[in-house]
Amino acid sequence: MSNEALRTAADAVLARLVGDTTGTAVLREDQWRAIEALVADRRRALVVQRTGWGKSAVYFVATALLRERGGGPTVIVSPLLALMRNQVEAAARAGIHARTINSSNTEEWDGIQAEVAAGAVDVLLVSPERLNNPDFRDNVLPKLAAATGLLVVDEAHCISDWGHDFRPDYRRLRTMLAELPPGVPVLATTATANARVTADVAEQLGTGEGADRALVLRGPLDRESLSLGVLRLPDAAHRLAWLADHLAELPGSGIVYTLTVAAAEEVTAFLRRRGHAVTAYTGKTENADRQQAEEDLLANRVKALVATSALGMGFDKPDLGFVVHLGSPSSPIAYYQQVGRAGRGVEHAEVLLLPGREDEAIWTYFASLAFPPEEQVRRTLDVLAAADRPLSLPALEPLVELRRSRLETMLKVLDVDGAVRRVRGGWTATGRPWTYDAERYAWVARQRAAEQQAMRDYATTTQCRMEFLRRRLDDEAAAPCGRCDNCAGPRFGGEVSPEALESSRGELGRPGVEVEPRRMWPTGMAAVGVDLKGRIPPGDQAAPGRALGRLSDIGWGNRLRPLLAPHAPDGRIPDDVAAAVVTVLADWARGPGGWASGAPDAPARPVGVVTVDSRTRPRLIRSLGEHIAAVGRMPLLGSVEYRAGAADAPVPRSNSAQRLRALDGALEVPPALAAALAGAEGPVLLVDDLTETGWTLAVAARLLRRAGAEGVFPLVLAVQG
Repeated sequence: MSNEALRTAADAVLARLVGDTTGTAVLREDQWRAIEALVADRRRALVVQRTGWGKSAVYFVATALLRERGGGPTVIVSPLLALMRNQVEAAARAGIHARTINSSNTEEWDGIQAEVAAGAVDVLLVSPERLNNPDFRDNVLPKLAAATGLLVVDEAHCISDWGHDFRPDYRRLRTMLAELPPGVPVLATTATANARVTADVAEQLGTGEGADRALVLRGPLDRESLSLGVLRLPDAAHRLAWLADHLAELPGSGIVYTLTVAAAEEVTAFLRRRGHAVTAYTGKTENADRQQAEEDLLANRVKALVATSALGMGFDKPDLGFVVHLGSPSSPIAYYQQVGRAGRGVEHAEVLLLPGREDEAIWTYFASLAFPPEEQVRRTLDVLAAADRPLSLPALEPLVELRRSRLETMLKVLDVDGAVRRVRGGWTATGRPWTYDAERYAWVARQRAAEQQAMRDYATTTQCRMEFLRRRLDDEAAAPCGRCDNCAGPRFGGEVSPEALESSRGELGRPGVEVEPRRMWPTGMAAVGVDLKGRIPPGDQAAPGRALGRLSDIGWGNRLRPLLAPHAPDGRIPDDVAAAVVTVLADWARGPGGWASGAPDAPARPVGVVTVDSRTRPRLIRSLGEHIAAVGRMPLLGSVEYRAGAADAPVPRSNSAQRLRALDGALEVPPALAAALAGAEGPVLLVDDLTETGWTLAVAARLLRRAGAEGVFPLVLAVQG
């Protein structure tokens, strides 16, 4: 078929895809160039184009043309379920049968794989995590690679650790690329890649010369429909009040992004109480609830989804009218990617950033999850090498000082590097030589710091905001947009109604978070000499407790973070914090299950206060215990203390198993406290400053129960997270 005839056929597929019956739909020139490279020349191509440009049209049109010519199914590696659902529906419009394999449909995998083998599937969408699942990698992936007619890497910036959203599972694609038969075309697409990421991805796609080299098609990143703005408000209460007052004024329906799950839930609850139809969408939202939330937004049944970055890539609603960020992402590239959800099919969309003072603390936390130091990596490799069987993540945790999420990410990187391998039952060391690339990891850390500074600069710049973002993505065509608040003047003021402000202050100032007790010991403790396993006996457990707030909250979190910062000075409990703790206690006592609730099964009222010994904040905790005892008119019975010598040994904050190992045998109930407990007829309040893993409270409660306490109610200032 001539290229002219191929172009005519491609435009016909596009018309079916977009539902055009007039014959006016035609491909953009770069869309055609990419399709021509894939179908006629069987090349590899990287398309870097703004959100809404039509990257998915390239691979659906190419799929239809390749399948008509007898090609195998297209395999799309796609990062998010929302994207997969959108794309299955889009493919069906063009007569393309698409199926997905991901964590939400495990019961369908066997049937889908049989359909693929029978040639009944045109497009198979696979989540990147599947690529390194042992069964999928060893049994499915080789057959899939052999049969694939087109491989698509969507959101391809994830393949590069220079990118803002690097995902180790994506690097498994290097193996699949190497195993593809000659002549199988490959397409990588992204809307968020600067020059460095573009070059890195292009190199991974194809490093040959001439016709074997990957074709890179990079377009201007301006979005003519977006009007960018920044609104700096005094505090979190003003930001919430502003949303309550002005959300209805924003065009259509949209997304309110927050930086944490806790903030998304807080904002959703407040806006609902103020009469707005909003739904939370986070990494903790159940899959069925996520799907319902997406459908409600697509159908404009809600004004907004209040979302974390879980609703980042790929969600397709062309008429999305606004994106508001309650808190600043740490990277201009990540910010551009999220705001790109808006204005894809409308002439005007509002994009507004409301930065907060808690943003930097949240950036710092996420930065702490970077690739670990060499000593911890080597320790993990040594443990795996010495093991006589594969080790699961729970089995590894007692042996290495890394929390599970960071440990898993590190192992995935080591797997791609060839140092470890994921198999049935866990992970094993391969014994291959491995070099810690300290220079590369340090460079990535510097890049993250530079991106954070760029977001500070974005919030304060007096120049064009769209031009600023485009330059950060190395868009050579960047120029003033004429639409943002700096180019055309602010479109929103910071005024809030007294009623909304009072309501938001009440919402954010409402103290109290439930603290769930630990009920199971971590697995694998016997490997480190700790004889604790299984369920914690009810007679050793703490009762459900309370905290004043979470450190990630936009309300009490902002007050507690400076007080509990690692190098904050120790001192007496501030009056406002002490008063709020008393409010928490009063609400707790009168609430469901509280000792003053009047319920038939209500527990006995606490008869005393016990504090937890502190290395860093002894005055704070002591004064908090004294205040609670005085207000509650009960004695301060004493402290659970560290044994001689144990107080100087640091307690790891890495993972549950390591923390429990350090605490086991380190704490004790001194004789004076034991005597006081023996004479106390009732439960006690256990007071500490901060709980992160919950194991200090669990170990202290176990000791107190065994020393005679009838029950233990933990009360802390803050929950980490």
